[in-house]
Amino acid sequence: MELSIISYNSESSDTNIADSVEKLMAYRKPDRVNWLNVVGLEDTEAINKIAEEYHIHPLSVEDIMNTGQRPKVEEFEDYTLIIVRSIREVSTGSTSADVSSSSDGGKVVFEQMSLVLAGNTLISFQEFPGDSFNHIRTRIVDNSGRVRHSGADYLCYLLWDAIVDEYFTVLDEEGNAIETLEDRAMQENDRNFLEDIQNAKRRLLKLRRAIWPLRESISIILKDDGTRLSAGLNPFFKDLQENIVQAIETVETYRELLNSTVELNNTVISNRTNQVMKVLTIISTLFIPLTFIVGVYGMNFVYMPELHLRWAYPLCWAVMLMVAGGMLLFFRRRKWF
Repeated sequence: MELSIISYNSESSDTNIADSVEKLMAYRKPDRVNWLNVVGLEDTEAINKIAEEYHIHPLSVEDIMNTGQRPKVEEFEDYTLIIVRSIREVSTGSTSADVSSSSDGGKVVFEQMSLVLAGNTLISFQEFPGDSFNHIRTRIVDNSGRVRHSGADYLCYLLWDAIVDEYFTVLDEEGNAIETLEDRAMQENDRNFLEDIQNAKRRLLKLRRAIWPLRESISIILKDDGTRLSAGLNPFFKDLQENIVQAIETVETYRELLNSTVELNNTVISNRTNQVMKVLTIISTLFIPLTFIVGVYGMNFVYMPELHLRWAYPLCWAVMLMVAGGMLLFFRRRKWF
């Protein structure tokens, strides 16, 4: 488990790393904004100590520690719990528990991120090392933007916004993969096409499960009566809501495109099959009258006058060729091939 804290106000900021919860709490500054970051959820005792310090309900602690929760927002008397799914690209050597292959052959990690907003304190709980918050830490240290002049609720917005921004990075990769699949849909002998389509559908379904519930979560935040959020933060969360809706619409659009791509591939295969069947049907049709002619003259009757003619054999061939040629000419004029 990794424990760190950033305490800041408009004048200064301090960053500290602790090896125990007791030391972590000692670094807090009551007159500043405190961002406590907990990486790793294996130390149950440490998480319970933090929960006791901030009066976090046992059910919330259970939600934080049992990953795989549905994204949600829950408001309690002393704090607000926000659970979101962080989706980001990682190196191929990652050993995270919930890692999926991305469209470009890399890896995408799905991680539960729990945020607890309690007064001037924000606690972030991560499953694995690494996150999308380095630029926020830099802004705090460099005093750029309005983060050092705002409260913990604005910091909560920044973290949530950074997580949503990562969604679009992953979705852009999926969009590029779908464009490639659309090109491959025109090919008839791509044996891996259907498998890649199914993999893309699974990835989009996983993305949808992570992003779709955020629409409800952000609505709960926007209904705040002013007791949790500072005045003037509503426009920021409304902008975040628009980004979430855009991400949801992008996922739905990609799912429809995948279905259309499958239909396109089926149409290409069907057209190719129809072309083959048309050729086979023409060949079969040509042989029907020819089979009739040779069948008639293949009967073992003695009194068949044509059998005794000198030119009967070549004449029979001439008749069959004329019949076949006439049928081909008829098919061509009807534009059947």
